[in-house]
Amino acid sequence: MDSIDWSQCPAVESIPGKRSGAWVFKGTRTPISTVFENIQDMSVEELVEEFGVTREQVRAVLSFAARSAEAPAPHS
Repeated sequence: MDSIDWSQCPAVESIPGKRSGAWVFKGTRTPISTVFENIQDMSVEELVEEFGVTREQVRAVLSFAARSAEAPAPHS
């Protein structure tokens, strides 16, 4: 997940001083890592209820991660 350029995902933001600059769902303090840590055990609806994010935000993050995983890696 560290190699994904989250700055290109409109559902998230990283603000210095807010959760130590971690990527969070826009307008919240909920780190996006919460989705990946809990998706095996929780449904999208449960994530929405438990963490105060929207269904659209969760889907946007999951879709962005899936598209990023399919993209060719940049050459070093």
